[in-house]
Parts: sequence; C-alpha cells; structure tokens
Amino acid sequence: MSYSYDDVLPSLRTAYDAKVEERDSHAVEPWKEEERARFLTLLRDEDRRSLVDIGAGPGVHGAYFRDAGLHVTCVDLSPAMVARCRDRGMAAYNQDVLHLDLPTRFEAAFAMNSLLHTPPADLGRALERIRAVLVPGAAFYLGQYGGVAFEGTWLDDGYDPPRYFSRLPDAELTRAAADVFEVEEFRAVDVGAPSDFGHFQALLLRRP
Repeated sequence: MSYSYDDVLPSLRTAYDAKVEERDSHAVEPWKEEERARFLTLLRDEDRRSLVDIGAGPGVHGAYFRDAGLHVTCVDLSPAMVARCRDRGMAAYNQDVLHLDLPTRFEAAFAMNSLLHTPPADLGRALERIRAVLVPGAAFYLGQYGGVAFEGTWLDDGYDPPRYFSRLPDAELTRAAADVFEVEEFRAVDVGAPSDFGHFQALLLRRP
C-alpha cells in the first residue's frame, strides 16, 4: 500500500490531540537530553538566537531551548499540542510540515521524531518546506528512529487511531536529506532497543 501525507494527517491529528497530558508528563530519556544538549552547544558556539521546533508536541524540547536563551517558535499538526506550547509561553502555530507558512525565518531548526510520520514520497517536499523557513547557513537537527525499513500503521501503538510511521535505512534518509541540505554529520545512536528495531538516526544538516 502506498501512503501520502494527506492520507495520514487526519488520523495523526486525532491521535496526538488525545495524548497531550500523557506526552507532557513523560520524563525525557537521558539519551534525548544528551542529543538536545549537544545541539544546544553548537547553537551557542555559533551564536544562534532563534529556533523553530518542528513537530513540537507539548513543547517540552522547545521549552528547554527557550530556557537556554533562544527565541523559540513551535509548530505542530495537533491543535491541542499547539495550545499546550502556548500555555508554556511560546509562540506556536498549528501547521503541518508540508504547509509551513511562518512570519519569519530562523537560524536553527529542531525536529525529533516528527518527520518519521512523513511518507517517503513526501519527505523531500517536507525538507524543502523546512529549508524555506531557515536563513542561509542555519543549523538543522533531524533525529528519528530508523536504520531498518518500515512503512505503515504501527498496530501495537498505544494511540487511537494507531499512528503511521516511516522508518528508513541510514543511507536512504541521508540521501533524502542531502538532496535538500548539506549533511555535516550522521550518527547512529544506540537507544538500547532490540536489534530488529534499528537505532536513532541523528543528522546535523545545514541550509545552503
């Protein structure tokens, strides 16, 4: 079965609208703390001041960067998640990644486990929309589960309705990113999952 972003968007919105409290109460895993701290160090070294969090959820990561001194804007496809970001005092927009239309451009972007809901056929367009809201030279952290190929609804998902996921092999994700951005770094991060799960793919990208 082939999927398009328009096909999966309504069910994703419904699933995430119902999970604001649960996702907001989750403790951030230590490896995720390390990943965002690593990116923050780079942003500070480059004196970056503004960041857009793509697929921000309830704003947990956005608040981390905001509290570190950055001007943060959150974007999420779920209206309920956007409302929670605003409750945290951050600018937030209810937009999906294929239809980003923001009033300014940013010096950095952060997307952790959000683009993995984008079907492969639409991933290039999604990356192009992110590039369009960044200034030249901007740093973009793209991170998601992958390393093994999977596309479809995760039947054991604890969300209602179950969510669509696209997990890509390392070479495929890197190739898609390189079509739109300069790839400065790729790392496979071990998150302690079973071998058939794959790993976390961490990419540092640069807007040309």
